[in-house]
Amino acid sequence: MKSYLVLGLGRFGESLAKTLSKHGHDILAVDKNEDIVQQFSSEVTHAIVAESSNEEFLKSVGIKNFDAVIVAIGDIQSSILTTVLLKELGAKYVLAKASNELHAKVLYKVGVDKVVFPEKDMGIRAANSILYRNIIDVMELFPEYSIMEITVPSTWIGKTIRDLSVRSKFGVNIIALRKIQNLNVLPNADAKFDEGDILVVMGKNSDLKALQNLK
Repeated sequence: MKSYLVLGLGRFGESLAKTLSKHGHDILAVDKNEDIVQQFSSEVTHAIVAESSNEEFLKSVGIKNFDAVIVAIGDIQSSILTTVLLKELGAKYVLAKASNELHAKVLYKVGVDKVVFPEKDMGIRAANSILYRNIIDVMELFPEYSIMEITVPSTWIGKTIRDLSVRSKFGVNIIALRKIQNLNVLPNADAKFDEGDILVVMGKNSDLKALQNLK
């Protein structure tokens, strides 16, 4: 079990805290809104009312004891100030939500380990689901590489990874094959594709785009 500090219980912070909690981790959730904290108190290990950018408060919770701190604060100024204090107090790992590119640049400058764009990412995923109906989800790893969840192309059904020479012909790696009843992680070359299978593939965006267009 790991311990996480979640600062800010808006939609992003709430969803993240609940998910971590469901996986059995110890969560301290913080928000300045008493009503929100009260409603959320049964969802996590601890939930308290506090101002996240208050240095004395952050000192009191023992920042170094958390495996990671999530800054899910909507106000940009408060987000940056909180992040500065967290790094000064020795936070091991800080993930912060950013509202825009400039906000993200400042967060990285002050020492954030990872920045996420919840609204931007949701917009990209929604757009992909409209443009490419066979795509289920996409996660960008680097500017040129992504991991994509995609329904198996109909022309692949009944064939194996070996039959199709997936890696050499399509330039992608299949890292998981999800069937109705099980998940096959790093499937071998003899794994066969059936109707309804979900592929988790990794590769260059250009190769993934070509894969999206397969019927």
